[in-house]
Amino acid sequence: MSQLKIGRPEATEYTGYNPGYVSAVTGDDIISILRQQLDGMVTLLRGLSEEQGNYRYEAGKWSIKELLGHVIDTERVFAYRALSFARNDRAALPGFDQDPWAKHANHANVAMRDLVDEFESVRRSTIHLFRNLDSEAWMRQGLANNKPATVRAQAYVIAGHTQHHLEILKSRYISV
Repeated sequence: MSQLKIGRPEATEYTGYNPGYVSAVTGDDIISILRQQLDGMVTLLRGLSEEQGNYRYEAGKWSIKELLGHVIDTERVFAYRALSFARNDRAALPGFDQDPWAKHANHANVAMRDLVDEFESVRRSTIHLFRNLDSEAWMRQGLANNKPATVRAQAYVIAGHTQHHLEILKSRYISV
């Protein structure tokens, strides 16, 4: 399928925390944005040692590995929402609380290189999902965490959430 230019979501296509994530994304070619972000994240993260992956900038904060695990988990959740909406599944989807998810994940005990590989795999899967949607699927809407959103908005939320954490990585964890 040829790549569609679907444009940015309208403010009516998302609610909750999502406006901040959507506004963090510049441009209107979300597939290219997701690809560029993949390349940048993988390049940055592959340069980190295992010791750096365990670094916390403050007691009680996530390590780099835990932050990356959170990004991976969140992308999976948002991509599933997009998939469900795109397939016109009318079931309301639950929200998720990042803190219990992080507490019960094993990200601190996973090798940094394995987490980077996992991020790369998840992001490539997300790109494939979006790349193969038709124009009608992009505009389908569903309900997640009791809030309406479109597939298009979910794509931007994924990129914006990753961008948010990339900025935290650069400002609080590592000097680039």
